[in-house]
Amino acid sequence: MSSTPSRRLNIDNINPYIKNAKYAVRGELAVKSEEFRARLLKGGSNLPFSQVISANIGNPQQLDQKPITFFRQVLSLLENPALLQHEYVLLNQLGYKPDVIERAKWLLKEVGSVGAYSASNGVPAIRQSIASFLERRDGFPANQADIYLSAGASSGVNTLLHVICEHEKSGILVPIPQYPLYTASLSVLNATCVPYLLDESKNWGTDVDTIRESFEKATAEGVDVRAIVIINPGNPTGASLPEEDIRAVLDFASEKRLVVLADEVYQTNVFIGEFISFKRVLRQLQKEFPGKYDGVELASLHSVSKGMVGECGHRGGYFELVNFDPHVQAEIYKFVSIMLCAPVIGQCLVEMMVNPPKAGEPSFELYQKEYTSIYEGLKVRANALHKAFEQMEGVECGAPQGSMYLFPTINLPAKAAEAAAKEGRTADEFYCMRLLEATGVCVVPGSGFGQKEGSLHFRTTFLAPGTEWVGSIVKFHREFMDQYRD
Repeated sequence: MSSTPSRRLNIDNINPYIKNAKYAVRGELAVKSEEFRARLLKGGSNLPFSQVISANIGNPQQLDQKPITFFRQVLSLLENPALLQHEYVLLNQLGYKPDVIERAKWLLKEVGSVGAYSASNGVPAIRQSIASFLERRDGFPANQADIYLSAGASSGVNTLLHVICEHEKSGILVPIPQYPLYTASLSVLNATCVPYLLDESKNWGTDVDTIRESFEKATAEGVDVRAIVIINPGNPTGASLPEEDIRAVLDFASEKRLVVLADEVYQTNVFIGEFISFKRVLRQLQKEFPGKYDGVELASLHSVSKGMVGECGHRGGYFELVNFDPHVQAEIYKFVSIMLCAPVIGQCLVEMMVNPPKAGEPSFELYQKEYTSIYEGLKVRANALHKAFEQMEGVECGAPQGSMYLFPTINLPAKAAEAAAKEGRTADEFYCMRLLEATGVCVVPGSGFGQKEGSLHFRTTFLAPGTEWVGSIVKFHREFMDQYRD
Protein backbone atom coordinates (compact mmCIF):
# COMPACT_ATOMS: atom_id res chain seq x y z
CA MET A 1 0.00 0.00 0.00
CA SER A 2 1.21 3.48 -0.78
CA SER A 3 1.23 5.99 2.03
CA THR A 4 0.22 9.63 1.66
CA PRO A 5 3.27 11.88 2.14
CA SER A 6 3.00 14.05 5.21
CA ARG A 7 1.98 17.61 4.49
CA ARG A 8 4.56 20.36 4.93
CA LEU A 9 2.12 22.57 6.83
CA ASN A 10 0.26 21.70 9.98
CA ILE A 11 -1.47 23.66 12.71
CA ASP A 12 1.73 23.71 14.78
CA ASN A 13 4.08 25.23 12.18
CA ILE A 14 2.05 27.96 10.51
CA ASN A 15 2.32 31.64 11.49
CA PRO A 16 1.42 31.71 15.22
CA TYR A 17 0.19 35.29 15.00
CA ILE A 18 -2.50 34.23 12.51
CA LYS A 19 -3.60 31.51 14.92
CA ASN A 20 -3.75 33.98 17.79
CA ALA A 21 -5.95 36.44 15.89
CA LYS A 22 -9.65 36.35 16.73
CA TYR A 23 -12.49 37.72 14.61
CA ALA A 24 -15.74 36.99 16.39
CA VAL A 25 -18.16 38.43 13.82
CA ARG A 26 -17.17 35.58 11.48
CA GLY A 27 -16.48 33.04 14.21
CA GLU A 28 -18.21 29.92 15.54
CA LEU A 29 -21.70 31.41 15.66
CA ALA A 30 -21.48 32.67 12.08
CA VAL A 31 -20.25 29.28 10.88
CA LYS A 32 -23.10 27.54 12.71
CA SER A 33 -25.65 29.96 11.22
CA GLU A 34 -24.43 29.13 7.70
CA GLU A 35 -24.82 25.42 8.47
CA PHE A 36 -28.42 26.12 9.49
CA ARG A 37 -28.97 28.19 6.34
CA ALA A 38 -27.70 25.31 4.18
CA ARG A 39 -30.04 22.87 5.92
CA LEU A 40 -33.02 25.16 5.32
CA LEU A 41 -32.11 25.52 1.64
CA LYS A 42 -32.17 21.75 1.24
CA GLY A 43 -35.81 21.88 2.22
CA GLY A 44 -35.88 19.54 5.13
CA SER A 45 -34.84 19.89 8.74
CA ASN A 46 -36.21 19.80 12.22
CA LEU A 47 -35.08 23.34 12.94
CA PRO A 48 -37.52 25.42 15.02
CA PHE A 49 -37.28 28.40 12.61
CA SER A 50 -37.78 28.99 8.89
CA GLN A 51 -35.00 31.50 8.19
CA VAL A 52 -31.58 32.55 9.43
CA ILE A 53 -31.15 36.22 10.32
CA SER A 54 -27.46 37.17 10.03
CA ALA A 55 -27.46 40.00 12.55
CA ASN A 56 -23.80 39.28 13.33
CA ILE A 57 -22.27 41.53 10.69
CA GLY A 58 -23.06 44.84 8.98
CA ASN A 59 -23.85 43.39 5.55
CA PRO A 60 -26.87 45.45 4.46
CA GLN A 61 -27.68 43.92 1.09
CA GLN A 62 -27.55 40.37 2.47
CA LEU A 63 -30.41 41.51 4.68
CA ASP A 64 -32.52 42.91 1.84
CA GLN A 65 -31.32 46.53 1.69
CA LYS A 66 -31.87 47.50 -1.93
CA PRO A 67 -29.07 48.99 -4.03
CA ILE A 68 -29.45 52.63 -5.02
CA THR A 69 -30.59 52.75 -8.64
CA PHE A 70 -28.27 55.54 -9.82
CA PHE A 71 -25.21 53.72 -8.51
CA ARG A 72 -26.06 50.37 -10.08
CA GLN A 73 -27.10 51.85 -13.42
CA VAL A 74 -23.81 53.71 -13.76
CA LEU A 75 -21.88 50.60 -12.73
CA SER A 76 -23.70 48.54 -15.35
CA LEU A 77 -22.48 50.91 -18.07
CA LEU A 78 -18.94 50.86 -16.71
CA GLU A 79 -18.89 47.08 -16.79
CA ASN A 80 -20.43 46.92 -20.29
CA PRO A 81 -19.62 50.15 -22.17
CA ALA A 82 -21.14 48.71 -25.36
CA LEU A 83 -24.53 49.59 -23.86
CA LEU A 84 -23.68 53.26 -24.42
CA GLN A 85 -24.09 52.62 -28.15
CA HIS A 86 -27.82 52.22 -27.49
CA GLU A 87 -28.69 55.40 -25.59
CA TYR A 88 -32.22 55.48 -26.98
CA VAL A 89 -32.94 52.05 -25.48
CA LEU A 90 -31.33 53.02 -22.19
CA LEU A 91 -33.35 56.22 -21.91
CA ASN A 92 -36.69 55.15 -23.34
CA GLN A 93 -36.98 51.47 -22.52
CA LEU A 94 -34.75 50.72 -19.55
CA GLY A 95 -35.42 53.82 -17.43
CA TYR A 96 -31.88 55.23 -17.38
CA LYS A 97 -31.64 58.99 -16.89
CA PRO A 98 -29.36 61.30 -18.91
CA ASP A 99 -27.12 62.02 -15.90
CA VAL A 100 -26.52 58.27 -15.48
CA ILE A 101 -25.14 58.15 -19.01
CA GLU A 102 -23.12 61.34 -18.48
CA ARG A 103 -21.55 60.03 -15.27
CA ALA A 104 -20.66 56.71 -16.88
CA LYS A 105 -19.04 58.45 -19.84
CA TRP A 106 -17.07 60.75 -17.55
CA LEU A 107 -15.84 57.89 -15.37
CA LEU A 108 -14.87 55.82 -18.41
CA LYS A 109 -12.93 58.79 -19.76
CA GLU A 110 -11.05 59.11 -16.46
CA VAL A 111 -10.65 55.40 -15.73
CA GLY A 112 -10.24 53.97 -19.22
CA SER A 113 -11.52 50.51 -18.28
CA VAL A 114 -12.65 49.09 -14.97
CA GLY A 115 -10.76 45.96 -15.98
CA ALA A 116 -7.41 47.75 -15.92
CA TYR A 117 -5.21 48.71 -13.00
CA SER A 118 -5.40 52.32 -11.89
CA ALA A 119 -2.68 54.32 -10.17
CA SER A 120 -1.74 52.55 -6.93
CA ASN A 121 -3.43 55.17 -4.76
CA GLY A 122 -6.48 55.39 -7.01
CA VAL A 123 -7.78 57.20 -10.08
CA PRO A 124 -6.69 60.89 -9.83
CA ALA A 125 -10.10 62.25 -10.85
CA ILE A 126 -11.82 60.11 -8.22
CA ARG A 127 -9.38 61.31 -5.57
CA GLN A 128 -10.24 64.86 -6.60
CA SER A 129 -13.97 64.12 -6.22
CA ILE A 130 -13.27 62.88 -2.70
CA ALA A 131 -11.24 66.01 -1.92
CA SER A 132 -14.13 68.19 -3.11
CA PHE A 133 -16.55 66.20 -0.94
CA LEU A 134 -14.29 66.64 2.11
CA GLU A 135 -14.11 70.39 1.50
CA ARG A 136 -17.92 70.59 1.34
CA ARG A 137 -18.32 68.40 4.42
CA ASP A 138 -15.75 70.08 6.65
CA GLY A 139 -15.35 73.60 5.30
CA PHE A 140 -11.57 73.23 4.99
CA PRO A 141 -9.33 72.43 2.00
CA ALA A 142 -8.39 68.87 1.05
CA ASN A 143 -5.63 67.73 -1.30
CA GLN A 144 -6.23 64.76 -3.59
CA ALA A 145 -2.55 63.81 -3.20
CA ASP A 146 -3.31 62.94 0.46
CA ILE A 147 -6.17 60.60 -0.45
CA TYR A 148 -5.75 56.87 -1.03
CA LEU A 149 -8.44 54.61 -2.47
CA SER A 150 -8.67 51.25 -0.71
CA ALA A 151 -10.55 47.96 -0.92
CA GLY A 152 -13.00 49.04 1.76
CA ALA A 153 -11.92 50.68 5.00
CA SER A 154 -10.45 47.40 6.30
CA SER A 155 -7.73 47.50 3.66
CA GLY A 156 -6.91 51.07 4.67
CA VAL A 157 -6.65 50.07 8.33
CA ASN A 158 -4.34 47.22 7.34
CA THR A 159 -2.10 49.59 5.36
CA LEU A 160 -1.88 52.15 8.15
CA LEU A 161 -1.17 49.63 10.91
CA HIS A 162 1.55 47.96 8.83
CA VAL A 163 3.32 51.29 8.46
CA ILE A 164 2.81 52.51 12.04
CA CYS A 165 3.84 49.33 13.88
CA GLU A 166 7.63 49.04 13.96
CA HIS A 167 8.01 46.13 16.40
CA GLU A 168 6.20 44.11 19.08
CA LYS A 169 6.34 46.99 21.55
CA SER A 170 4.58 49.37 19.13
CA GLY A 171 1.30 50.16 20.89
CA ILE A 172 -2.06 51.23 19.50
CA LEU A 173 -4.80 52.54 21.80
CA VAL A 174 -7.99 50.70 20.86
CA PRO A 175 -11.48 51.32 22.31
CA ILE A 176 -13.16 48.51 24.21
CA PRO A 177 -15.58 47.35 23.02
CA GLN A 178 -14.16 47.59 19.49
CA TYR A 179 -14.59 46.18 16.02
CA PRO A 180 -12.25 43.15 16.16
CA LEU A 181 -10.48 44.13 12.94
CA TYR A 182 -8.12 46.17 15.11
CA THR A 183 -7.18 43.56 17.70
CA ALA A 184 -6.94 40.86 15.01
CA SER A 185 -4.71 43.01 12.80
CA LEU A 186 -2.43 43.91 15.70
CA SER A 187 -2.20 40.24 16.61
CA VAL A 188 -1.13 39.35 13.06
CA LEU A 189 1.46 42.16 13.15
CA ASN A 190 2.69 41.01 16.60
CA ALA A 191 2.20 44.57 17.83
CA THR A 192 0.62 45.64 21.12
CA CYS A 193 -3.04 46.48 21.60
CA VAL A 194 -3.50 49.05 24.38
CA PRO A 195 -7.18 48.84 25.32
CA TYR A 196 -9.14 51.74 26.78
CA LEU A 197 -12.69 51.31 28.07
CA LEU A 198 -15.61 53.30 26.71
CA ASP A 199 -18.11 54.58 29.30
CA GLU A 200 -21.39 52.69 28.97
CA SER A 201 -23.04 54.92 31.58
CA LYS A 202 -22.48 57.89 29.24
CA ASN A 203 -23.80 56.28 26.04
CA TRP A 204 -20.43 54.64 25.42
CA GLY A 205 -18.64 57.97 25.53
CA THR A 206 -14.89 58.43 25.11
CA ASP A 207 -13.31 59.51 28.40
CA VAL A 208 -9.85 61.05 28.16
CA ASP A 209 -8.99 60.24 31.78
CA THR A 210 -9.54 56.55 30.99
CA ILE A 211 -7.43 56.87 27.83
CA ARG A 212 -4.67 58.58 29.81
CA GLU A 213 -4.69 55.82 32.41
CA SER A 214 -4.32 53.15 29.71
CA PHE A 215 -1.58 55.14 27.99
CA GLU A 216 0.43 55.63 31.16
CA LYS A 217 0.08 51.98 32.22
CA ALA A 218 1.30 50.78 28.82
CA THR A 219 4.15 53.28 28.75
CA ALA A 220 5.28 52.18 32.22
CA GLU A 221 5.43 48.62 30.87
CA GLY A 222 7.76 49.68 28.07
CA VAL A 223 5.19 49.96 25.28
CA ASP A 224 5.83 52.65 22.65
CA VAL A 225 2.25 53.93 22.27
CA ARG A 226 2.06 55.49 18.82
CA ALA A 227 -1.57 55.88 17.81
CA ILE A 228 -5.15 55.96 19.01
CA VAL A 229 -8.13 54.42 17.22
CA ILE A 230 -11.49 56.16 17.40
CA ILE A 231 -14.56 54.59 15.79
CA ASN A 232 -17.19 57.30 15.26
CA PRO A 233 -20.05 56.51 15.07
CA GLY A 234 -19.14 53.49 17.12
CA ASN A 235 -18.98 49.82 16.27
CA PRO A 236 -20.26 47.84 18.13
CA THR A 237 -21.81 50.47 20.37
CA GLY A 238 -23.46 52.90 17.93
CA ALA A 239 -22.17 55.86 19.96
CA SER A 240 -21.91 59.19 18.14
CA LEU A 241 -19.26 61.49 19.62
CA PRO A 242 -20.02 65.12 20.45
CA GLU A 243 -17.53 67.79 19.46
CA GLU A 244 -16.19 68.23 22.99
CA ASP A 245 -15.12 64.57 23.08
CA ILE A 246 -13.39 64.89 19.72
CA ARG A 247 -11.57 68.01 20.91
CA ALA A 248 -10.46 66.22 24.06
CA VAL A 249 -9.06 63.27 22.09
CA LEU A 250 -7.20 65.57 19.70
CA ASP A 251 -5.81 67.54 22.62
CA PHE A 252 -4.53 64.32 24.20
CA ALA A 253 -3.08 63.20 20.85
CA SER A 254 -1.25 66.51 20.56
CA GLU A 255 0.10 66.22 24.09
CA LYS A 256 1.32 62.63 23.70
CA ARG A 257 2.31 62.80 19.99
CA LEU A 258 -0.19 60.15 18.91
CA VAL A 259 -1.37 59.43 15.39
CA VAL A 260 -5.18 59.55 15.30
CA LEU A 261 -6.89 56.81 13.29
CA ALA A 262 -10.48 57.99 12.81
CA ASP A 263 -12.70 55.18 11.56
CA GLU A 264 -15.67 57.16 10.22
CA VAL A 265 -17.38 54.60 7.98
CA TYR A 266 -20.76 55.11 9.68
CA GLN A 267 -20.78 58.88 9.25
CA THR A 268 -24.18 58.92 7.51
CA ASN A 269 -25.72 56.49 10.04
CA VAL A 270 -26.51 59.05 12.74
CA PHE A 271 -29.91 59.10 14.48
CA ILE A 272 -29.18 61.43 17.41
CA GLY A 273 -27.27 64.68 16.91
CA GLU A 274 -24.96 65.08 13.91
CA PHE A 275 -21.77 63.54 12.60
CA ILE A 276 -18.71 65.71 13.24
CA SER A 277 -15.49 64.64 11.54
CA PHE A 278 -12.10 64.60 13.25
CA LYS A 279 -10.67 66.52 10.29
CA ARG A 280 -13.08 69.40 10.80
CA VAL A 281 -12.39 69.67 14.51
CA LEU A 282 -8.64 69.39 14.01
CA ARG A 283 -8.69 72.24 11.47
CA GLN A 284 -10.83 74.32 13.82
CA LEU A 285 -8.35 73.74 16.68
CA GLN A 286 -5.45 74.69 14.43
CA LYS A 287 -7.28 77.89 13.53
CA GLU A 288 -8.12 78.72 17.16
CA PHE A 289 -4.69 77.86 18.59
CA PRO A 290 -2.06 78.57 15.92
CA GLY A 291 0.87 76.19 16.10
CA LYS A 292 -0.39 74.01 18.97
CA TYR A 293 -2.02 71.26 16.89
CA ASP A 294 0.13 71.44 13.77
CA GLY A 295 1.97 68.27 14.74
CA VAL A 296 -1.13 66.06 15.02
CA GLU A 297 -1.16 63.32 12.37
CA LEU A 298 -4.66 62.21 11.39
CA ALA A 299 -5.80 59.40 9.11
CA SER A 300 -9.56 59.21 8.53
CA LEU A 301 -11.34 56.37 6.76
CA HIS A 302 -14.62 55.97 4.90
CA SER A 303 -16.27 53.19 2.89
CA VAL A 304 -19.13 52.35 0.49
CA SER A 305 -19.95 49.31 2.64
CA LYS A 306 -22.11 51.10 5.20
CA GLY A 307 -24.49 54.03 5.32
CA MET A 308 -27.30 54.02 2.79
CA VAL A 309 -24.96 52.69 0.09
CA GLY A 310 -24.42 49.29 1.70
CA GLU A 311 -22.26 47.97 -1.15
CA CYS A 312 -19.98 45.73 0.94
CA GLY A 313 -19.21 43.37 -1.91
CA HIS A 314 -17.82 46.07 -4.17
CA ARG A 315 -14.93 46.74 -1.75
CA GLY A 316 -14.58 50.47 -2.09
CA GLY A 317 -13.19 52.95 0.40
CA TYR A 318 -10.56 55.59 1.01
CA PHE A 319 -8.41 57.16 3.68
CA GLU A 320 -7.13 60.73 3.92
CA LEU A 321 -3.80 61.61 5.51
CA VAL A 322 -3.38 64.92 7.35
CA ASN A 323 0.05 66.21 8.40
CA PHE A 324 2.01 63.04 7.66
CA ASP A 325 5.74 63.32 7.01
CA PRO A 326 6.27 63.23 3.21
CA HIS A 327 8.82 60.42 3.60
CA VAL A 328 6.31 58.35 5.60
CA GLN A 329 3.63 59.10 3.04
CA ALA A 330 5.98 57.84 0.32
CA GLU A 331 6.30 54.54 2.21
CA ILE A 332 2.50 54.32 2.49
CA TYR A 333 2.33 54.78 -1.28
CA LYS A 334 4.92 52.02 -1.70
CA PHE A 335 2.87 49.69 0.52
CA VAL A 336 -0.35 50.24 -1.43
CA SER A 337 1.66 49.75 -4.63
CA ILE A 338 2.82 46.34 -3.39
CA MET A 339 -0.82 45.43 -2.71
CA LEU A 340 -1.87 46.91 -6.09
CA CYS A 341 -4.76 49.31 -6.56
CA ALA A 342 -8.19 48.98 -4.99
CA PRO A 343 -10.84 47.41 -7.27
CA VAL A 344 -11.52 50.05 -9.91
CA ILE A 345 -15.25 49.38 -9.98
CA GLY A 346 -15.23 49.99 -6.21
CA GLN A 347 -13.33 53.23 -6.76
CA CYS A 348 -16.05 54.36 -9.17
CA LEU A 349 -18.68 53.58 -6.54
CA VAL A 350 -16.76 55.70 -4.02
CA GLU A 351 -16.89 58.57 -6.52
CA MET A 352 -20.66 58.29 -6.75
CA MET A 353 -21.03 58.03 -2.95
CA VAL A 354 -19.19 61.32 -2.44
CA ASN A 355 -20.74 62.95 -5.50
CA PRO A 356 -24.36 61.70 -5.78
CA PRO A 357 -27.07 63.27 -7.95
CA LYS A 358 -27.78 66.87 -6.99
CA ALA A 359 -31.09 68.74 -6.73
CA GLY A 360 -32.36 69.57 -10.21
CA GLU A 361 -30.56 66.66 -11.91
CA PRO A 362 -32.68 63.94 -13.55
CA SER A 363 -31.78 61.17 -11.10
CA PHE A 364 -32.04 63.26 -7.95
CA GLU A 365 -35.69 62.62 -7.09
CA LEU A 366 -35.38 58.82 -7.18
CA TYR A 367 -31.98 58.90 -5.45
CA GLN A 368 -33.34 61.04 -2.63
CA LYS A 369 -36.40 58.84 -2.27
CA GLU A 370 -34.34 55.64 -2.07
CA TYR A 371 -31.73 57.16 0.25
CA THR A 372 -34.34 58.56 2.64
CA SER A 373 -36.32 55.31 2.62
CA ILE A 374 -33.26 53.29 3.63
CA TYR A 375 -32.34 55.76 6.37
CA GLU A 376 -35.85 55.92 7.82
CA GLY A 377 -36.19 52.13 7.65
CA LEU A 378 -32.98 51.68 9.63
CA LYS A 379 -34.12 54.21 12.19
CA VAL A 380 -37.53 52.54 12.61
CA ARG A 381 -35.98 49.09 13.04
CA ALA A 382 -33.36 50.42 15.46
CA ASN A 383 -36.04 51.93 17.66
CA ALA A 384 -38.23 48.81 17.44
CA LEU A 385 -35.34 46.62 18.55
CA HIS A 386 -34.45 49.04 21.34
CA LYS A 387 -38.05 49.04 22.53
CA ALA A 388 -38.00 45.24 22.62
CA PHE A 389 -34.81 45.24 24.69
CA GLU A 390 -36.41 47.63 27.17
CA GLN A 391 -39.13 45.02 27.80
CA MET A 392 -36.70 42.14 28.38
CA GLU A 393 -35.79 41.13 31.92
CA GLY A 394 -32.22 41.97 32.87
CA VAL A 395 -31.45 43.74 29.58
CA GLU A 396 -30.19 47.33 29.49
CA CYS A 397 -29.60 49.27 26.30
CA GLY A 398 -29.12 52.93 25.48
CA ALA A 399 -31.13 54.63 22.76
CA PRO A 400 -29.84 54.07 19.20
CA GLN A 401 -27.45 56.87 18.30
CA GLY A 402 -25.82 55.75 15.07
CA SER A 403 -24.09 53.08 12.97
CA MET A 404 -26.01 49.82 12.41
CA TYR A 405 -25.80 48.20 15.81
CA LEU A 406 -27.10 47.94 19.35
CA PHE A 407 -24.91 46.56 22.13
CA PRO A 408 -27.19 45.73 25.07
CA THR A 409 -26.06 44.57 28.49
CA ILE A 410 -27.51 41.22 29.50
CA ASN A 411 -27.70 40.23 33.17
CA LEU A 412 -27.97 36.44 33.24
CA PRO A 413 -28.73 34.09 36.14
CA ALA A 414 -25.87 32.25 37.83
CA LYS A 415 -27.27 28.93 36.59
CA ALA A 416 -26.78 30.11 33.01
CA ALA A 417 -23.13 30.87 33.74
CA GLU A 418 -22.74 27.41 35.29
CA ALA A 419 -24.29 25.77 32.23
CA ALA A 420 -22.00 27.80 29.99
CA ALA A 421 -18.91 26.75 31.96
CA LYS A 422 -19.82 23.08 31.47
CA GLU A 423 -19.68 23.69 27.71
CA GLY A 424 -16.40 25.61 27.99
CA ARG A 425 -18.09 28.86 26.96
CA THR A 426 -18.48 32.27 28.48
CA ALA A 427 -22.02 33.12 29.58
CA ASP A 428 -22.58 35.53 26.68
CA GLU A 429 -21.33 32.96 24.14
CA PHE A 430 -23.69 30.40 25.68
CA TYR A 431 -26.63 32.80 25.48
CA CYS A 432 -25.94 33.70 21.84
CA MET A 433 -25.58 30.05 20.81
CA ARG A 434 -28.87 29.14 22.46
CA LEU A 435 -30.49 32.15 20.76
CA LEU A 436 -29.25 30.99 17.37
CA GLU A 437 -30.38 27.42 17.89
CA ALA A 438 -33.85 28.50 19.03
CA THR A 439 -34.59 31.36 16.62
CA GLY A 440 -32.12 31.37 13.72
CA VAL A 441 -31.00 34.86 14.76
CA CYS A 442 -27.21 35.14 14.75
CA VAL A 443 -25.70 37.83 17.01
CA VAL A 444 -22.19 38.20 18.43
CA PRO A 445 -21.30 37.89 22.13
CA GLY A 446 -19.79 40.96 23.73
CA SER A 447 -16.64 39.00 24.57
CA GLY A 448 -15.86 39.07 20.84
CA PHE A 449 -15.47 42.85 21.01
CA GLY A 450 -14.09 43.21 24.51
CA GLN A 451 -16.16 44.34 27.47
CA LYS A 452 -15.68 45.51 31.02
CA GLU A 453 -14.81 42.66 33.33
CA GLY A 454 -17.89 41.23 34.98
CA SER A 455 -20.28 42.53 32.32
CA LEU A 456 -22.06 40.66 29.51
CA HIS A 457 -23.32 42.00 26.19
CA PHE A 458 -24.13 41.02 22.66
CA ARG A 459 -24.03 43.00 19.43
CA THR A 460 -26.83 42.86 16.90
CA THR A 461 -27.47 44.72 13.70
CA PHE A 462 -30.92 46.13 12.96
CA LEU A 463 -30.61 45.62 9.21
CA ALA A 464 -33.00 42.72 8.77
CA PRO A 465 -36.43 43.67 7.36
CA GLY A 466 -39.62 43.25 9.35
CA THR A 467 -40.07 42.82 13.09
CA GLU A 468 -41.01 39.14 13.43
CA TRP A 469 -37.42 38.21 14.22
CA VAL A 470 -37.37 40.82 17.00
CA GLY A 471 -40.38 39.11 18.57
CA SER A 472 -38.58 35.77 18.42
CA ILE A 473 -35.69 37.26 20.44
CA VAL A 474 -38.12 38.51 23.10
CA LYS A 475 -39.79 35.09 23.33
CA PHE A 476 -36.46 33.26 23.51
CA HIS A 477 -35.15 35.56 26.22
CA ARG A 478 -38.21 35.06 28.40
CA GLU A 479 -37.95 31.27 28.10
CA PHE A 480 -34.17 31.34 28.67
CA MET A 481 -34.52 33.38 31.85
CA ASP A 482 -37.28 31.06 33.13
CA GLN A 483 -35.14 28.00 32.42
CA TYR A 484 -32.07 29.27 34.27
CA ARG A 485 -33.69 31.42 36.91
CA ASP A 486 -31.94 31.11 40.31
